[in-house]
Amino acid sequence: MNDIDIRFYLSLLLRRLPYILAISITATLAGIVLAYILPPLYRADAKILVEDPQIPTEMARSTVPTTAFAQFQIIGQEVTTQDYLTQLAARLNVYADSETPLSSAEIATDMRSRIRLEQVELDGASAGSGATVFRVSFDARKPQLAADVVNDLVTYILGKNRRLRTDRAGDTLQFFEKEVARLGSELTALDAEILKFKNHNQDALPDSLDFRRNQQNAQQERLSQLEREEAGLRSRRNNLVQIYLTPGQVVNSGPLTPDQQMLQELNRALVEQLATFSETSPTVVALRAQISSVQRRIQDNKVGVSDGKTAPSEYDLQLSDIDERLSFITQERQSIAKNLVDLAKSIDATPANESVLNSLERKRTNIQAQYTNATAMLAQASTGEQIETASKGGGRFSLVEPAVAPEKPVSPNRLRIAAMGLVAGIGLGVGFVVLLEWMNKTIRRPSELVEILQIHPLATIPYITLVSEKRSSRIGFARSAAAWCAMWTAGLLAAASKMLAALNPGRLLG
Repeated sequence: MNDIDIRFYLSLLLRRLPYILAISITATLAGIVLAYILPPLYRADAKILVEDPQIPTEMARSTVPTTAFAQFQIIGQEVTTQDYLTQLAARLNVYADSETPLSSAEIATDMRSRIRLEQVELDGASAGSGATVFRVSFDARKPQLAADVVNDLVTYILGKNRRLRTDRAGDTLQFFEKEVARLGSELTALDAEILKFKNHNQDALPDSLDFRRNQQNAQQERLSQLEREEAGLRSRRNNLVQIYLTPGQVVNSGPLTPDQQMLQELNRALVEQLATFSETSPTVVALRAQISSVQRRIQDNKVGVSDGKTAPSEYDLQLSDIDERLSFITQERQSIAKNLVDLAKSIDATPANESVLNSLERKRTNIQAQYTNATAMLAQASTGEQIETASKGGGRFSLVEPAVAPEKPVSPNRLRIAAMGLVAGIGLGVGFVVLLEWMNKTIRRPSELVEILQIHPLATIPYITLVSEKRSSRIGFARSAAAWCAMWTAGLLAAASKMLAALNPGRLLG
């Protein structure tokens, strides 16, 4: 049964082989025609190298933080914008051969489909060497046009990279210049505020608190001394007055008058008599009367001398000195008391002033630290800006290999297209035959008859084809084959035309 089936399928294959051959030949011819009618597409490319810094980063560091890959992505976004692509196409006459006018959006879309920006490995670079290379390519129907577009793109990318780095370095420098100026102004204003506060509270600043406390103690000690001195002087003055007012006492140390000499003699005699006699003794009473008479005379003489503007006595001089000293002590005590009040006020105000001053000093310290840091950053930014201006920093783009007009097209691969046409034709032919057999419901084998009738016939007689039927069958097959070939050829050519138009419409030739 299996042999009969194999022979049956082989017979089907042989009977349908003309269809398979017709379809395969037609598809192969269509693939060959398509391979040769497709216009060539040329691809030009250029390589951009990311250079290492020419100055060691340990000595001077660039202030551009963006990595080379990020810069390339940023520039890649800019070169694929509609405005730039439209200007590029107009500048290089990319669509000079276009049959119909194109809109800006159509030009930008077609240009984006042909531009490739990618990162590649540098030939001969070892792994981990850090060398980075970017490739810029463009597809066009004309070799020279592809090279011109790539070179224009590379020129823009290199210039944009240089401007991007110098602008960022310049922006960094400008920022820190403004920051240093701002912090300097704040420091100047804060210094003026601190100076004004210190001048306004110069007697109550914390740095002179110990001095003022010592001064307060010294003033209090001095006040105690003055009080003791004043008490002594007042006691001395009272004693001096008491001596002066005491009868028979002479306070003048100058030359004695006769009355004064007599008074001294009488006083001595009175002392001697009192040592022997009592107060009621006639001698003692007489002596006291004489002493009183002499004292009155002496007093009268003093009054006369005072009226006559004579030189002051020693008693007067001593009283005058004591009074002057007491007056000076009084003034000094008042001054010391005022100073003590002022010192107490300043000492009481010192803690509040210290709190305000500490707050201002802390603020100044913070701003000074920011100013110092900003100054250091300004110096670094200035160095980085000079490095970028001189093109000595790392991450710069440089052209390794410019684009040249390619000699061979990158597409189409004509041999591959022809081979794909042959494979597709064989597949279509086999599929067509399978489809025909699947649609054919006639009974052609005894097994099919048994399956339908559910009986086992004794014998089967095959259909005997006449010569005229064979001739008619051949003519019909030829006509069908020709029709199928024409239909498949037309369909494949239409598909090829659509494919060609989709790959590169005539109005987008460039």
